[in-house]
Amino acid sequence: MSVSAPFVKHIARKRFGQHFLADAGVIDAIVQAIDPRPGQAMVEIGPGLAALTQPLVERLGHLTVVELDRDLAARLRLRPELSVIESDVLKVDFSKVSIAWNAPDNVATGAGASGAVKLRVVGNLPYNISSPILFHLLQFVDVVQDQHFMLQKEVVDRMVALPATAAYGRLSVMLQWRYAMENVLFVPPECFDPPPRVDSAVVRMVPRADSAALDPARLENIVKIAFSQ
Repeated sequence: MSVSAPFVKHIARKRFGQHFLADAGVIDAIVQAIDPRPGQAMVEIGPGLAALTQPLVERLGHLTVVELDRDLAARLRLRPELSVIESDVLKVDFSKVSIAWNAPDNVATGAGASGAVKLRVVGNLPYNISSPILFHLLQFVDVVQDQHFMLQKEVVDRMVALPATAAYGRLSVMLQWRYAMENVLFVPPECFDPPPRVDSAVVRMVPRADSAALDPARLENIVKIAFSQ
């Protein structure tokens, strides 16, 4: 399940917000929720020790991963079925990642031969920067088919909150404008190593075809002012 066996044990780094998923039952449930199919263009954010990466790539055939930790990125590069982007995810241009998947010579996916392929984005997001990552991905919603993320449960509750409820706020408005979202799985702290101090959840985000044509910067400013009152 992990590629770390031949190496010195990796110690989770607090500055990267690392909590590695270790429960086989939960991993299987997440994979079932994602339902990866051979040849699909998928990007995993923060693969870590490859607990989720392994079952995903077994079903996909090829997978692109975004990993900031240079030691983990070096391990992942040893696997030919992975394309590794060693970078802060907030600096990744997902439109360029989509173009790479759609290149005519992308044998792994067959992309380019039958038209543009949209990305499926997954990941166990660092809780300390989960909101900035979600807002960063808003810029690339047009090249995304769907997103499945592990997040702090409190954040997921705000993402899917209904209007006029306590959890409804800026994050709810900005994301519900562009995505239909669903809380698909509860994940307790003991499923991770080391365990976080909070409960987690997996959310499914599917870009909406009926979203209003708005200026994102203006909407964000209006929403920020509205919820500061």
